[in-house]
Amino acid sequence: MKTKTIGLALLLSVAAGVMCFANNPTMGTWKLNESKSTFGDGAGKSTMVVWAKAGHQDKCTVDGTDAHGKKTHSVWTGKLDGKDYPITGDAQSDTRSFKMNGEKTLEMVSKKDGKTVGDGTIVVAADGKTRTVTSTMTNDKGVKVTSTLFYDKS
Repeated sequence: MKTKTIGLALLLSVAAGVMCFANNPTMGTWKLNESKSTFGDGAGKSTMVVWAKAGHQDKCTVDGTDAHGKKTHSVWTGKLDGKDYPITGDAQSDTRSFKMNGEKTLEMVSKKDGKTVGDGTIVVAADGKTRTVTSTMTNDKGVKVTSTLFYDKS
């Protein structure tokens, strides 16, 4: 009985570890492929995205330009559990959540003052070399616009 209990405890520990440290398919550095991308009216351009581990969390750093050509830099650190975590440097949102949906897809939701201002999906290609980000955000005019951005892994 004692052996079964220890075996079960070990199995549950390993399973919990795998779930907590599941591979994020977006890890690495991604550069915008502007020629393939489409931008909604008033949308900015996220030209460089870097996903890295930060302890037991994921960290997403985004550099680009806003709709007026001004440089932007935002940082999000959190877990891919669908819960809101603070984002810094993003004028349109103050929290963002990411959640895995299968092996190669992340769902994201951006909020400002607790209100959803955007959402989207990140889909990494099977070969892991490209990804597509489809997002809908509210622009400066209060209109929801959709952008589809293509990235190549560097």
